Amino acid sequence: MNDYGKKGLIGVLTPQANTTVEPEFWTLLPTGWSLINTRLTSNKKTIESRLVDYTKNFEKTAEQFANAPVNIIASACTGASYLIGQKAELEIKSEMENRYKVPFVTAALATVNALRDLDVKKISLLSPYPDTLTKASVDYWQGYNFEVASISGPKLETEEFHPIYAMAGSGVLQAYRELSDSASDVVVMMGTGMSTLTSLYQGQKENLKAAFSCNSALVWSCCKKHAPSETPSMETWINSMNWKKKYDLLIGL
Repeated sequence: MNDYGKKGLIGVLTPQANTTVEPEFWTLLPTGWSLINTRLTSNKKTIESRLVDYTKNFEKTAEQFANAPVNIIASACTGASYLIGQKAELEIKSEMENRYKVPFVTAALATVNALRDLDVKKISLLSPYPDTLTKASVDYWQGYNFEVASISGPKLETEEFHPIYAMAGSGVLQAYRELSDSASDVVVMMGTGMSTLTSLYQGQKENLKAAFSCNSALVWSCCKKHAPSETPSMETWINSMNWKKKYDLLIGL
């Protein structure tokens, strides 16, 4: 028995330069859960081409887990799902589960699961993406019969190492405040690379519209699949501040 992760061990596939998934996962994971991480890599030049390239190498990338006793494999990459579409995504899910004999979930499918658990239809999207990728995401959500009521998000203005991963949290929070006035049931903070915990925490303090991130949905979905009786509803999950102490340590409070 592994001393760390006695309740569950998640094998996470994370895009190569993503600096957000691991700290947010560690913060959001319930007591008794753990993860091991491997990096999805690609030498393609554009964001869109890299995302699609990642999906072609899911099986090979997951081989890096070797015989570690992972209970579930998670792809922390929403953008890839939007670009390849539902049919291809579900085919990959089936292939991964046949190959590794454990559940496989993408961040996008986890978000679909979360929205269904919340029993909502009308959503607002907080998008860190360029317009082309945001448009692909809208098509994806509509394909699952969700109505996109409004879209907002910080502008991709930074010249740092990556425009999404280096996005300022203040811009995310401002977009969240704007979307809280929209006629939707919930705000979905898209992308696993955009920092969201500060905005989610501040949003609760300000009593903004209910919201969750794709990282939060992915952690919840992994827990729900492996330990359904111990994992609360998504509504309880997003309203819980059980991760607050770990968040304080994460940002140095």
